[in-house]
Amino acid sequence: MGERTLRRLLIIGASATVRWAMRKGSMTDPWLSRMLERKPPMLVIVALANKTARIVWALMARGGIYRTPAMAAR
Repeated sequence: MGERTLRRLLIIGASATVRWAMRKGSMTDPWLSRMLERKPPMLVIVALANKTARIVWALMARGGIYRTPAMAAR
């Protein structure tokens, strides 16, 4: 559903992020690390694109500013 070009751009961005995380390790995003341990890469790519789209929509709908979540203490 939705704009085809926008969907493609979200998938391209998510796939680049997942490829980088698989090569270098994803120390900055624990959610991505956990997903890559449990799920196939393509499913993680789609999930990340969906998560990004939801964040963007919420920011646009509410007029917010994106702030990177603080890392949880380990």
